[in-house]
Amino acid sequence: MRIPFLVAVMAAGVFYSYIAFADLGFMTRTGRLGPGFFPRLIGVGIIVLSIWAILDELRARGTVEDTIGYWRDALTMVGMALIYAVFLKVFGGYIATVAFLLLALTVLNKGRMRQNLLLAFLIPTGVYALFDRVLNANMPPSMIQLPI
Repeated sequence: MRIPFLVAVMAAGVFYSYIAFADLGFMTRTGRLGPGFFPRLIGVGIIVLSIWAILDELRARGTVEDTIGYWRDALTMVGMALIYAVFLKVFGGYIATVAFLLLALTVLNKGRMRQNLLLAFLIPTGVYALFDRVLNANMPPSMIQLPI
């Protein structure tokens, strides 16, 4: 079941890379990195990592897996992603991402609450610092103004 998913991810990466290479310029007229630089890196990274994961899965093909547990986790993650989309509009990018990561890591990384809390706060904080402070790009705004 993983291989079809990984092939779909790789196909999406190929499409994303095609758009990045065909439509977005690598450099601006002034000689600075253009809007196509980062999407090209991401697209190529998706393709390379997908191929790596497919090959790894093909090598480990002989093992028997408990597929019922994987389906339950997958459906739980889909439900949490839908809730995250709603929270993103209501509470904004930072708070929604902290809540989603904390919930997702609690489900997928059981028994490591300290690590889950640390990751749930540090990753969104790092993304916020990168986008809002360094790249001067805004995080998704919230409908409710919370004092942060």
